[in-house]
Amino acid sequence: MGEVASALPPHSDGVNLSLDELINYKQQSVHWLPPGKSLWSQMLGQHHSRQLGRGMDFNEVRQYQAGDDVRAIDWRVTARTGKPHTKLFCEEREKPIVLLLDLSPSMYFGSTLMFKSVQMAHMASLITWLSVAQRDRIGAVIDTGTKRIELKPSARTQGALTLIQSLVSQHNEGLNEHRSQLQPFSHGLQSLNRLCPKGSEIILLSDFSRFNQQDESTLSRLNQHNQVRMVQITDPLELGNTDFRGNELVASEQGSHWLDFAAKQTRHGIAQAFEQQQTYLKQLALKMGISFSTLSSDIPLIKQLHGF
Repeated sequence: MGEVASALPPHSDGVNLSLDELINYKQQSVHWLPPGKSLWSQMLGQHHSRQLGRGMDFNEVRQYQAGDDVRAIDWRVTARTGKPHTKLFCEEREKPIVLLLDLSPSMYFGSTLMFKSVQMAHMASLITWLSVAQRDRIGAVIDTGTKRIELKPSARTQGALTLIQSLVSQHNEGLNEHRSQLQPFSHGLQSLNRLCPKGSEIILLSDFSRFNQQDESTLSRLNQHNQVRMVQITDPLELGNTDFRGNELVASEQGSHWLDFAAKQTRHGIAQAFEQQQTYLKQLALKMGISFSTLSSDIPLIKQLHGF
């Protein structure tokens, strides 16, 4: 474990979550602030991408002046007054950014460096501090699979601290909880629908193991009035990549059963099931116009972000 442990991010043991390891990402956020790189363009391997939480917001209408953009003419006000008027816009400063943070049992797994839940928390922390630096409001729905904690979007450092403190608390509670009869993924999406003002940027951080066709309509409704991003957290074992060749007791919603990892058929079956689900998610995201990216639990977050 020595080499693996030395590769872990500061203050992290890969299983338990601490406030210090999430606050550490505050200093990392500067690398994705305008006019520098966009976090999402780095993840998606693109050269151009809209910066997180940045856009143009309507400000006021005034009488048209020579040199104004004719495309911004407000025809309703022009018709009512008989004089041409134009819309003025300003840079949006406080766009709500809301995270769905999946802490259901399948996220408490990691075959090499860290649990998927820990990697998810690291990404959530980076986005949170980046949002604060850009003066955007940040909120979250923490979904444990059996309950949801809703944190309304708020600005400034105190809102960020409340979010990551709640994430640390719920994560470490979940390490010792046995949860059965998990609720559908759509329950978390419904919470987002209630919590998010229209025009929010919504980022889903999950392994999406609970997501299925019954959840599509809820996701579609959420996507109608907001910008949605999906970030899938994965582990190498889910792709059939492991040096382990023994027997392991594996728990799922269908119950517990032993798997023989020495059998190539076992490793292939695991990889095939994962690839089927991931292909389904990618095709769904493409159909809905949602950005889809992945993060693995076996590499520290900062090393995974392209171009860093």
